[in-house]
Amino acid sequence: MKKPVIATLGSHSALDICRGAKARGFRTVVLCQRGREKTYRYFKTSRAFGSENGCIDELVVLEKFSHMVEERVQKMLERMGAIFIPHRSFVVYVGLDAIEKKFRIPLFGNRWLLRAEERNEERNQYYLMKKAGIRMPKIYKPEEIDAPVIVKVGEAERRYERAFFVVSSYEEYLKKAEELVKRGKIRREDLENAVIEEFIVGAHFNFNFFYSPLLKRIELLGIDTRRQTNLEGILRLPSETQKKAIEEYGISYIEVGHIACTLRESLLQRGFEAAEKLVRICRREYPPGIIGPFALQGAMVPQRGREEFVVFDVSFRMPGSPGTKYTPYSYYLWGREICFGERIAMEIEEAVKREEIEEVIT
Repeated sequence: MKKPVIATLGSHSALDICRGAKARGFRTVVLCQRGREKTYRYFKTSRAFGSENGCIDELVVLEKFSHMVEERVQKMLERMGAIFIPHRSFVVYVGLDAIEKKFRIPLFGNRWLLRAEERNEERNQYYLMKKAGIRMPKIYKPEEIDAPVIVKVGEAERRYERAFFVVSSYEEYLKKAEELVKRGKIRREDLENAVIEEFIVGAHFNFNFFYSPLLKRIELLGIDTRRQTNLEGILRLPSETQKKAIEEYGISYIEVGHIACTLRESLLQRGFEAAEKLVRICRREYPPGIIGPFALQGAMVPQRGREEFVVFDVSFRMPGSPGTKYTPYSYYLWGREICFGERIAMEIEEAVKREEIEEVIT
């Protein structure tokens, strides 16, 4: 097999994917929606000071991201010999049904496992965590609320984003939900599919892992935490003005950035234990199981004299946090910092060399 081209959708983590691919000598292509391609033009490959710079060899502009499943686009990718690297924006804009039934380009990872990330699916991440025995937040029905909970419901306008609000009783839930409906933040009908989780009071950490089918091992490549609007600004206000600001603006938990961080070394085992359980159950429930990047988002909480890792979100694709390269964990394993894009490229490169490419694509 000749060396494939690495392709991805121009959003989320495309630059990390492309830079990592270029580090291993792959050509790269990014497919972008018209009006959103400007950022990626700044990172096109060129020559300067006697060497190549940039990480995107070819930028393909489509009228809509969803046009990626059109025959002409897929034939173009097939002619290139592309392997496609999925991330969250790819799932959101192209859609799971199209990815599973129409998009025939080889995908790095398990394309069917992407569906488990969605909370409204039958065999979703909650199902997998329960089966695996991973500690997760208690799930409530509205009338059962008797402690602080976080309600996760789709936004009214940006359907791919979730609105969050925190309440402590059924009466407070009804009042807050009605307020958000009137302000146009959420739709009343979406409350039927809302998830109400126990509010976990702890230090938030996202473990960003990689499972290698070739090496048959789990690798921790980095840990991060998130920056969220407008929560970050409200937390910086004096306490006496926070309540007024919340009444005026509400609280938004939309993730807009990431902070690379480290965890006390004695606590790393908590993340690995959860990751091992998840890898085992996914192999059984969604064969061939996890391939490549996955992440466990949760919090360390005190529990019976020891810290416990509570997982409240799982992803089964490329994480959107390129700064995790600058935590020490990939260095501990590989002797240098490796971004997720390069780790994916390393796995593809080795699979091609071994003639085992089917082990890492679906």
